[in-house]
Amino acid sequence: MAVTTSTLTTLTADQVVAQLRALRTRQPVKYWAFYSSQLGGVVTDPALMIVPFDDHLVHRGHGIFDTAAIEAGKIYDLEAHLDRFIRSAHNSKLKLPTRDEMRDIIVRTAAASGRREGSIRYWASAGPGSLGLAPAAGAEPGFFVMIFAGLSYPETWYTQGLRVMTTTYPIKPPLYAVTKSVNYLPNVLMQMEAQEHGVDNGVFIDEAGNVGESSNMNVAFVTADGTLKHPKFDHILSGCTSLRLLELAAALKTRNLLKGIEVCAISVAEARAAREMLLIGSSVKVAPIVEWDGKPIGDGKPGPIARALRELLQEDMRAARDRLIEVPY
Repeated sequence: MAVTTSTLTTLTADQVVAQLRALRTRQPVKYWAFYSSQLGGVVTDPALMIVPFDDHLVHRGHGIFDTAAIEAGKIYDLEAHLDRFIRSAHNSKLKLPTRDEMRDIIVRTAAASGRREGSIRYWASAGPGSLGLAPAAGAEPGFFVMIFAGLSYPETWYTQGLRVMTTTYPIKPPLYAVTKSVNYLPNVLMQMEAQEHGVDNGVFIDEAGNVGESSNMNVAFVTADGTLKHPKFDHILSGCTSLRLLELAAALKTRNLLKGIEVCAISVAEARAAREMLLIGSSVKVAPIVEWDGKPIGDGKPGPIARALRELLQEDMRAARDRLIEVPY
């Protein structure tokens, strides 16, 4: 076969920066501030928010991440997210700055963004230096923080509910499921499969026939007798939002909206018989699922528990002083 060649330009540093800026012009983003331990500071130009191609995070997926929310100029529940981040680092054999250093960098990067509403995502990597399987000898671990607009979902998810399908992709083995690594290929494939089928998301089922989790969110159920049931966290990611909601949900028992709260194995048959199915996560908060594999959940309409839990979480994000960190703008 014929091979067509063309002249490749060797770019100068100034031309590289110009091309990176042109890329962001063609593909605008809402990234407001980025800290890189490799750069030694914060940048606010999205074109400069970069990681070396030979970082182990990039070419081997050897990295972890976590998130937190900025609500009315305060960071919500950062300590719970740092707890999970540190566990993920241990599972991934990654070195981190101290907890105090990470907290300080996150807070100061949020301040540099100037944004009072948004999301924080932060990463740890094994560092650059080779394209091998093991980290490069003497590689300097990386720590990165991004302040951005966050993920958004249509309002109809809350007013009308969303539809999901059982994914054909296998659930991650427990070690990888409970570690929040950058290797989200199964999650990505699940989401793409759902889109191809014209629904909003997917649900993993484990080998025992029990419900796992969704693409980047947890799922929970309200049974016919009024019990809030959440899958056990031994084989799925321990969602910080789910864990907090399980505490907040106790208020619904006193209001006679819930009979009980359980974290347990949930079979597919039991899940399908629920009167409500919930999608839970730091970005989506709480959204009602009204259809699963083409069949209605309950009466096929958003239920009262989804709405009540979302209201409890929104209030907690504004008023739980022990879970809020003021950003020093």
